[in-house]
Amino acid sequence: MQKFFELDRIDATKRDVVERVKDFGEIYNKFKPLKAKEQAQRCIQCGDPYCHNKCPLHNLIPQWLKSVASKDLELAFNLSNDPSPFPEVMGRICPQDRLCEGDCTLNDGHGAITIGSIETFISEEGFKNGLKPKFAAQKVGKKVAIIGAGPSGLSAATFLLREGIDVEIFDKNSRAGGLMTYGIPGFKLDKSVVERRVDSLKEAGAIFHQDCEVGKDISFESLREDFDAIYIGVGATAGRRASLKGENASNSYLAMEFLTSIQKKLFGEKQDLEIDVKDKRVVVIGGGDTAMDCVRTSLREKARSVTCLYRRDAQNMPGSQKEYINAKEEGVDFEFYTSPKSLKVKDGEINKIKVIKTQLGTPDASGRARVEEIEGSEYKIDTDIVIFALGFDSIKYPFMVDNGIELDKWNGVKVDENYETTLKGVYAGGDCHRGADLVVTAVYDGREAAKSIIKTLID
Repeated sequence: MQKFFELDRIDATKRDVVERVKDFGEIYNKFKPLKAKEQAQRCIQCGDPYCHNKCPLHNLIPQWLKSVASKDLELAFNLSNDPSPFPEVMGRICPQDRLCEGDCTLNDGHGAITIGSIETFISEEGFKNGLKPKFAAQKVGKKVAIIGAGPSGLSAATFLLREGIDVEIFDKNSRAGGLMTYGIPGFKLDKSVVERRVDSLKEAGAIFHQDCEVGKDISFESLREDFDAIYIGVGATAGRRASLKGENASNSYLAMEFLTSIQKKLFGEKQDLEIDVKDKRVVVIGGGDTAMDCVRTSLREKARSVTCLYRRDAQNMPGSQKEYINAKEEGVDFEFYTSPKSLKVKDGEINKIKVIKTQLGTPDASGRARVEEIEGSEYKIDTDIVIFALGFDSIKYPFMVDNGIELDKWNGVKVDENYETTLKGVYAGGDCHRGADLVVTAVYDGREAAKSIIKTLID
């Protein structure tokens, strides 16, 4: 360990940009055992590890880095899987530059440990060598219904199954995984990775009810009668637009509509919307990771040009810097300090966006610089397709309202310190509670809610 003087930080290599934009395969190559060992050996084994503290799951990062350095793959696998339901997913999609790696002690001068790539390596190498996540061998006679098979719901299922509690998962989509399956493109997260974890839950006894929407295909009341507890993890999937006249034109889409449509096409599933961007000028409005997913997907769908409009600069983008870099490498045009002002609609379609240049002014109450428009700086951008990637809101599901589950002013589910809603025995977490956030925070909520359910049912 502590070989940071001898060894430089090395990131996982990427597939050649010319080749990778031709398909939806993952762009990052996985570490080989020797490379993972060398990078893990750079860790200085802090007594108070900032990487561990900054991780929402409080992963045992120094411990599994030490295990990788000493070539104890089984111990590393077990340590990595203990606090996390699917570390190989987190290693791929977490914004490590804002979390664990961003707080690594070596980040100041030597280069942070490549935590995400090593996290992915541990599980992938472990699975390759026959290692499997552990679940309880015996059941305790309790069962929990989980509404939503996204990150939070699958996390809750994982930790409940570890304690011998039966779970049944009710999900409105054809495939489990939620955002991980339909929202995050394959070039970041191959769908076989999600399917493998779902299969492991099935092997542990989980029962999945796909194409089954609570409140339509099955009643919430019947779940309350048949199960000892319920966990709601339905996410926040209502997309936002920009409140501009004409933004609902036929060639204007929300980010998740677009991403889901393309993923369903790749699966060969029926699409609610058939969105074709081939040979078209695509403009994506927004600067987060979802916006980067949209621009990069558009390139792979053979758009004529792809432009991203963002009202701040690259350094102030809310998403991961590595996703911005990847998009830039792949040919996306970025118009920074640019905000849409109006839309020109002709024959039912948007063909021009009037934008205005912006600048950063005085900080607001949160300390973030305010965006100020520059008078007289308007100009127009030609477009064939407009995609709004401006965040997500919670959905006010009728089954919640009808059963007295209290919501906040943003339609988020109110929970107490144990993740229990105002309806006894019903728990909730993830984006439907906290609002649109990271996958890792949804996973954390699912884990912590499961702990509360376990304590109530069997402790």
